[in-house]
Amino acid sequence: MTNKTSLGLSVFFFLLTLAAVTSDLESDRRALIALRDGVHGRPLLWNLTAPPCTWGGVQCNAGRVTALRLPGVGLSGPLPIAIGNLTKLETLSFRFNALTGPLPADFANLTLLRYLYLQGNAFSEEIPSFLFDLPNVIRINLAQNNFSGQIPVNVNSATRLATLYLEDNQLTGPIPEIKLKLQQFNVSSNQLNGSIPDPLSGMPKTAFEGNSLCGKPLAACAVAGKGTGKGKSHKLSAGAIAGIVIGGVVVLLLLLLFLFCDCCLCRKKKKQDNVESRNIEAAAAAPVPSSAAVAKETTVDNTPPAVANGSSENGAAKNSKDLTFFVKSFGVFDLDGLLKASAEVLGKGAFGSSYKASFEHGLVVAVKRLRDVVVPEKEFKEKLQVLGSISHPNLVALIAYYFSRDEKLVVFEYMSRGSLSALLHGNKGSGRSPLSWETRAGIALGAARAISYLHSRDATTSHGNIKSCNILLSESYEAKVSDYCLAPMISPTSTPNRIDGYRAPEVTDARRISQKADVYSFGVLILELLTGKSPTHQQLNEEGVDLPRWVSSITEQQSPSDVFDPELTRYQAEGNENMIRLLKIGISCTAQYPDSRPSMAEVTRLIEEVSRSSGSHSPLSG
Repeated sequence: MTNKTSLGLSVFFFLLTLAAVTSDLESDRRALIALRDGVHGRPLLWNLTAPPCTWGGVQCNAGRVTALRLPGVGLSGPLPIAIGNLTKLETLSFRFNALTGPLPADFANLTLLRYLYLQGNAFSEEIPSFLFDLPNVIRINLAQNNFSGQIPVNVNSATRLATLYLEDNQLTGPIPEIKLKLQQFNVSSNQLNGSIPDPLSGMPKTAFEGNSLCGKPLAACAVAGKGTGKGKSHKLSAGAIAGIVIGGVVVLLLLLLFLFCDCCLCRKKKKQDNVESRNIEAAAAAPVPSSAAVAKETTVDNTPPAVANGSSENGAAKNSKDLTFFVKSFGVFDLDGLLKASAEVLGKGAFGSSYKASFEHGLVVAVKRLRDVVVPEKEFKEKLQVLGSISHPNLVALIAYYFSRDEKLVVFEYMSRGSLSALLHGNKGSGRSPLSWETRAGIALGAARAISYLHSRDATTSHGNIKSCNILLSESYEAKVSDYCLAPMISPTSTPNRIDGYRAPEVTDARRISQKADVYSFGVLILELLTGKSPTHQQLNEEGVDLPRWVSSITEQQSPSDVFDPELTRYQAEGNENMIRLLKIGISCTAQYPDSRPSMAEVTRLIEEVSRSSGSHSPLSG
């Protein structure tokens, strides 16, 4: 009898627990539907007949919604009072939408919330103080919004907070006395004033720029009333002052004598011994522009370039301290002339900074200053000799290189239209022509042919750094691939501590990229071409948008045409079969497992079939 009673009680409590879980999940479902119905913009096409844990962007654990990730899905307008009913929520991401208004007060109910990503919207009014009363919150990113008013003074209430990003808002007043041991912090580009609290003095300068702040790591704050004291302890005797003056004069004379002798010695050395470019170095010190900005030209020496030392028949320079040439049809110049050419910053990547070097006689080339080269000089030169022998219409031509202990330069042909990344994600105003379907498909085919050619050389040759920044365009929008085969020579520590949005899941060492990993990166590039979205990065513990995953989630629930760039569909009939065919090629390239991905030769063949079906007269059909 006792056993039967125990069994009955167990069944009863099990059914009671099951009913409670079902009830809680139903509450989560109602909250999600209220959210879907309350926001504007592109609708969330969730299948309401299916469980909410199967809906796009929704993640569950133990029968409750624990994560809601809807980054870059076109949501707009204010958020309704609904999110607070997701009481088990730990991660919430609405980043890069167009949401407006204040944050709903029911956010205060999210007591288990750990990660909050709201950057890249248009939220306004003051930052609510209840965000910092959430006991488990670790990361808050409110950057790139329209928040105003002061930073809440109760920041220290969030005792577990490690990341706080508030840059690019309209915040005013001082920074409160933050005592937390933050790992990441940024309040740049606001209207803040006053001194920086001591616990934040170890943060980089960039975290505070664009305000009226002072103190470490910025310039010291002015001390009021300095020098007005009248006590003896604050004065120096006349003898002490005289001693300081005389000592200063003696030190200055000795310094001038040392500099004079040093200059005399330097004049005896050859100019080629100084490998630091006065122009390239000046450009390197300039801020690196985004893909939407063009750096101003930086010229510090107008001396005409020296006469080239000449080259041997095999292209190698006679002087070992000069450039080693591969292609002489671009014009003849030497290292001294290159270093004196005016320099314009083009960008900064994982392998180093790139510059446009313009000579007075009209020649223009691109120069990359490689950083963190880990191979010795002999191996470097051997690898560059191999790269110099590679020739393909869709590869950026290597012109010359230079190696010394302090400087490694690679000179390429200059591409007038810049990178695909700048055209896709740069300023879409200023009269820029939109990239049509024919142009984008032509770029995809040109890049595919170049990478397929690299892979055909041998089974171990791979590009290693495929991304839209490295797809350069000629005046006629012909794609040319740059930065090929440099990865094995560069230290992986030179790349930022982040997961690259183009990098295949299996890649753990940036120097060891397989051909199948190249295919994955190229697939992401195709998705970027068609969606207009940039594969963002996961910085430290910061959430990142996974472009292949986002495309898959949309295409599973909606029409494939819903993922296309509005700029593309505006000039193309919706649901174009060839656009969808190219999209499917990109999805197949980004398969999770390497063996499931096609080869680049197969990818090129498939894109060529799309070309023939399109009947394009662009480079795509060439």
